[in-house]
Order: sequence, then structure tokens, then C-alpha cells
Amino acid sequence: MKLTHLLAQYLYKNKRLDLQGLGSFKLDSPVVIESDTNKQSKDISIEGITFENNTAIKEDPALIEFISKYSGKIKALASADLDSHLELAKQFLNIGKPFLFEGIGSLTKIRSGEYSFTPGNVLTEKLTEQKIKDTSQKSTIEEPVSDYQSTIYKKTGRSRWIKPIIFLSVIIGIGLAIWGGYTVYKKTSPKKNINTLTNEPKDKTILLEDSVINTKDTTNSQPITTAAIPAGSTKFILEVSNKERAIERFNRLKTFNWDVNMETKDSVSYK
Repeated sequence: MKLTHLLAQYLYKNKRLDLQGLGSFKLDSPVVIESDTNKQSKDISIEGITFENNTAIKEDPALIEFISKYSGKIKALASADLDSHLELAKQFLNIGKPFLFEGIGSLTKIRSGEYSFTPGNVLTEKLTEQKIKDTSQKSTIEEPVSDYQSTIYKKTGRSRWIKPIIFLSVIIGIGLAIWGGYTVYKKTSPKKNINTLTNEPKDKTILLEDSVINTKDTTNSQPITTAAIPAGSTKFILEVSNKERAIERFNRLKTFNWDVNMETKDSVSYK
């Protein structure tokens, strides 16, 4: 038996049907609805049913037990089916369309935010108790509860996780590609030689040291320079020191790719 039919049968039997998030259907006590196999009885309108708006109403455990008993599903699945059906109803009502509860009537949302009820036709299907299905088997979502379901209701399961998983996979793939490219570049790129970058011979500093050392015992040695200073340029003296300090300083600055020169007039004081 479909869920919509079970809701109607519960109302016929208990005179009250509480639906969480919507409200309550009430059936007048004097009204008695009898099952009839005559097809024409399906067109008989229901009288004595009213609807009370109450969006704060909670799930009715007795209703869940009733659905479980006559659908053959465990209570957890019965509760999930009811939630799905009511969510579907709210979607239709929120977009201004009526929603039919078979065997009960239709609800329509009005401007005040409340629901207007229109009675429907009697449902004469007989109740038959079903055995609880084996929970070891893979559970399935109940067949569409009404024609409305084919319009906006879709089975949700793994589909809601597909997009996030694809997105994370793309991000991880991009990250791995960037990391792999950087690793390959780092391993394959040759180490640049400082002397190559400055376009200077590797032994330039050593030759300069030799020329300075050779002037140690020369009193009339000529000034040592590494480059001529063009006219109009400014010469900035970084340091004046003895030979050992000057050579150490000169070699260190060269490792920084500084375009420095060194000179001496007396082989004692070096600029």
C-alpha cells in the first residue's frame, strides 16, 4: 500500500492525522467511512474533515508505527519515507501549487503563509498488515507516492556526493601536477655558477690576489685597479684596510656579484 493511502487510512481510523511541519487533519467523530469495492464509491466526497495549521507540530510516533505495520518497513525507513513525502508537499506549496493528499484532500498556501484545505474523495482501499522486510537486504526508496513526485522529486543517494568528490579530485590532481612539475624542474635544472653569471673568468679573483701579493715588496709599485672609471662617474670607497682584510673583503663582495674594484698606491693601504 502506498504511503498516501496509509495516511488516509490512519485518519479514517484515528480521526486525527498530525503531519510535522504542516498541521493536523481532523475527522468528525460521527463520520464513518466504510470500505466498498464499488468503483463509483471513489467519487464520493469526504465531509467532516478540517485542517488545523500548526508548523511547529512534531512527528507522531503512533503514525510511524502504523506506517511500519502496514507497509512492512522498519520504523526508521517509515519515518524517512514520511519526511520525504512531506518535504515534497512543502516544495509544491511554497511555489504556490496545491498538493493532494489522496483520500483526504488538497492543501494550498495562501498569502498569509497559512494553508487552505479543500476536501477530497473517499479512499476505499482495505488495510492489510505486512511483514517487516528483511533489513539485511538493500533498502530502496518507496515507489513514487503520487504524480507530483515525477515532477520535482528525485531519488537522492550517492548523487549528492558526486559533485563534491569530483571537485576534490580536481583540486588534488592540480596540486599533484604542480608539485610534480616543480620537483622535476628542481632536479633537472643545472646549478648556475656565479662566475658564469658575471661573465668573468673563474680565476680573476685569484689573479688579482697574485698581483696584489706581488706588490708586497715593491715600494714603487703602480696602483692596482681592476677597471677604468669613466669620466663623470663617481667612485665610492667601501673600505680602506690592510692587504689581508682587503683581499678577504674583495673576494666576499665578488661572491655577491658586486662589480667592485681594488687599488693600492703603497702596498700597505688598500681601497
